[in-house]
Amino acid sequence: MSGVLIGRAAELAELTVAMERAAAGGAGAVLVSGDAGVGKSHLVAALTRAARAQGGAVLVGQCAELGESMPYLPLADALWTAAQPGAPEADEVRAALDARPVLKGLLPDGDGGPGAASELGQQQLFGAVLGLLGELGRDRPVLLVLEDLHWADRSTRHLLTFLCRVLQRERVCLVGTYRSDDLHRRHPLRPVVAELLRLPNVTGVEVPPFGPGETAEYLAALSHGAAPVTAEVVERVHRRSEGNPFYAGELYSADPGPRDGAAELPSGLADLLLSRVERLSDGGQRVVRVAAVAGRRIDDELVRRVSGLDEAAVGEALREVVSHQLLVPHGTGYVFRHALLREAVYADLLPGERTRLHADFARRLADLPAGTRGSAAELAHHSLAAHDLPAAFAASVRAGREADRLGAPADAFEHYERALELWEAVPGAAEAAGTDRVRLSLTAAKASARAGEARRAAHRLRRLLDVVDPADVALGSTIREHYSTYLLDLDELDEARAVARDAVAMLPADPPTPGLAWAEAAYARTLLYTDPDGEMPGMAEKAIGTARAAGASGAEAALLVTLGMYRESREADSGVAELFARARDLADAGGDSPQAALRARFQYARTKFDRGDLAGAASAADEGVRFALDNGVGWSMFGIAMRTLQYLVRYTTGDWAEARGIAGGFPLQVVRPYEAQVSAYALFVEVAQGSPVVAERLRWIAPLWGEDLLANYIARGLAAEDALWRDDPREALEHVGAIADPFYGEGASFLRIAATGLWAHAELAARGRAAGDGDAVRRAAEAGDDLMRRVRRAVAVTFDGQPRTWLGLEGHAWVSRAEAERARIDGVHDVELWRKTADLFTYGDPDGGFAYEVARSRWRLAEALAESGDREEAADVWRSAVETAERLEARPLLAVLRDLGARARLGGTAGRAAPASSGRLGALTGREREVLKLVAEGRNNREIAAALFISPKTASVHVSNILAKLDVASRTQAAAVAHREGL
Repeated sequence: MSGVLIGRAAELAELTVAMERAAAGGAGAVLVSGDAGVGKSHLVAALTRAARAQGGAVLVGQCAELGESMPYLPLADALWTAAQPGAPEADEVRAALDARPVLKGLLPDGDGGPGAASELGQQQLFGAVLGLLGELGRDRPVLLVLEDLHWADRSTRHLLTFLCRVLQRERVCLVGTYRSDDLHRRHPLRPVVAELLRLPNVTGVEVPPFGPGETAEYLAALSHGAAPVTAEVVERVHRRSEGNPFYAGELYSADPGPRDGAAELPSGLADLLLSRVERLSDGGQRVVRVAAVAGRRIDDELVRRVSGLDEAAVGEALREVVSHQLLVPHGTGYVFRHALLREAVYADLLPGERTRLHADFARRLADLPAGTRGSAAELAHHSLAAHDLPAAFAASVRAGREADRLGAPADAFEHYERALELWEAVPGAAEAAGTDRVRLSLTAAKASARAGEARRAAHRLRRLLDVVDPADVALGSTIREHYSTYLLDLDELDEARAVARDAVAMLPADPPTPGLAWAEAAYARTLLYTDPDGEMPGMAEKAIGTARAAGASGAEAALLVTLGMYRESREADSGVAELFARARDLADAGGDSPQAALRARFQYARTKFDRGDLAGAASAADEGVRFALDNGVGWSMFGIAMRTLQYLVRYTTGDWAEARGIAGGFPLQVVRPYEAQVSAYALFVEVAQGSPVVAERLRWIAPLWGEDLLANYIARGLAAEDALWRDDPREALEHVGAIADPFYGEGASFLRIAATGLWAHAELAARGRAAGDGDAVRRAAEAGDDLMRRVRRAVAVTFDGQPRTWLGLEGHAWVSRAEAERARIDGVHDVELWRKTADLFTYGDPDGGFAYEVARSRWRLAEALAESGDREEAADVWRSAVETAERLEARPLLAVLRDLGARARLGGTAGRAAPASSGRLGALTGREREVLKLVAEGRNNREIAAALFISPKTASVHVSNILAKLDVASRTQAAAVAHREGL
């Protein structure tokens, strides 16, 4: 790890600039700050290596935690180290020291006794230091590093101030490092730093903690490639270390892998953290221990009560703890500066002391008014730690219900889970919870699904089916209804249908009940995808009657959405948007099913989107996202779908700044499948803009491709596009081939992927033709035909083989794009096909539609027009595409457009002067250099003509002129010249 510098490019750049300024005769100082373990020394070591590599003199000294007993310790350390035999600066430093006895006396082998340094005249010594640095800097720049200035003695602080003030034209760069977390309010270095940073030649560099990606890179470097570092390990280590590299390394070395609870702190790290606490007074240590039991955050009033100190003593203790930056004021209370400090203090408590403190907190929390926000969760935590299981159980159930009300399903699930774990240990658990164990488990499963963990919810309900009382058919049906829904979310279509059918069969048809209505709604939804007996839509119509009779408005809304989707796919019903809106209003009026209301909202917005009403889709998606977040279902299946649709609308309309803002809420470092699904959508803009973050995002998503069908589809489809922009069609086809699941491979969603695959095959066919490889061209054509067969099937039928009557505007555009790409495989740039594609992507609005895809299609259209000889229209189309690509900052597209403009002489490029060229190529015109480059690639005259949109005869004339001007006899010799000249 010594030579690896991660995540510190900006900080190293600042230090490098200061060193370069010093080399030019502008002395200066840089004060590098950061928490202990954040990597200050690692950063400065990179600077010292660079300085030595460039011939600079380097002196490095360190302070030690010795108080005032060793004056000028870092200076003495730097001089002693630099003067050792074998050091690059040894001779120069020794000579300079011999000429300055006052400095030589600081060294262990100097003439001064052990305490002589403290008796030296300060002015004389300071002048000697300045003279030594000036002398060393005569022939090369000098880097003087003083590490750990938070431990500096008074004399060293004075020397630091002196040098920062007087160094002006010397070729010296002074770098000092100190721990910002050690600079409490009364620390003697604190005013010195504040004073020095006001000087014009002194700058401050703060070394921040790592972000999640940098932690991942750091752990990968620590592992030395022995085994891949999983996303779960990265997430766990980064969360606990809070990005501190030293803490992260220690935690990673002790990480036991997946298990319940976090690994214990390594003893060395715990000792380091506790050493800061041991400097406090008894009262300060008491307050820190109480705070550790309270948690990461502690209320001011609670810490005062539980500490047992009187008002004056607790106030003084808090001031001391805060001044040492162990606790930091936050709102009306305090938080630990670092979570690991809290862990270390908590682990150091005696078992009895820990239990008593938890019990004290629990008693005081129990006295709070009922309904105090967050108190139930805290009470459950402290009661459990105090071994009061009945109190912990009751508080956990209350905390789960409170979290549910507040729209925090992930927290609700954790609280319910804790209550279920305690169930057997608590007498009268059902009475205390107000429900039985199976129903509480069902509630926990529903919370889990709303939090995005559909697989976990399904697994829990599968187990509940084995323990539910067979006589309780209503409960058994309800469990199956929800189980079917989660299976459907997980694309387990056949099992979902069978389970939903059982849920319906368990209940009598008369009288109609809400339970039956919901079971029928779940069953109807499964029939959208697998309806072997043709039960839809008759079954849905009948179920709507059941729901109305039972007063189950949420179930009725769900059935209306299902019926609308059925009609849309099979009957081309133009009124589905209104049907979805009616379902939304019905679910809102019922108020008991936010999931049904959200599903209706999504289908309403999606319908607007599919029909090209982008403004209406944007408005509906924005409202849907607000609804999802307000109701705590942002990570449910349709919560995710609504958030990603909101992003896709902006991506389509070309409002990419807004799209990036929305994607800011999509995680980059993902560890769960549903996070990977959301993250994948951010790739739409990132790939189109050629963002460097694409590779990192794909690295995080890749391990989860096999766990989420939609994440696999979105991410690999865009990875294929990214590979094509990088001119790697074979990698693109690997991604296209991996999206082979029939769920997408035979559906309308596959159209975009098919078009991408055809683009890749067209590139391979072009390479084959250029190389005279007929087999490669034939293979590309056969693969293209196979993709087109799948495209035509997707257009003709739905998932279950029924005739398709509605495809959507974007779907028709992708079909046209696929046809145009298939023609390119045969070497045909079909003007009309590309014109049709561009027009279809406008969605009927010449100035609107799918902005990026219109521009991409116009790139190919301009290319086809130029090849056909219609340069005027080609130039118009080309300029329109360039304008859009520039506005969108779509760098890969802009690059190929500019290349096309140069080759085809569009956009006024023909009149531009060719760049000057020296050497043997100096006599060639700009066009001749373009021709020579293609000659060097092995192209014949016909291929050169096609690439540059000129006639083969003109290409032949250019080649003849090139041979004459270069005074060579053959194309091979001309190519050799081109390679030698770097063309």
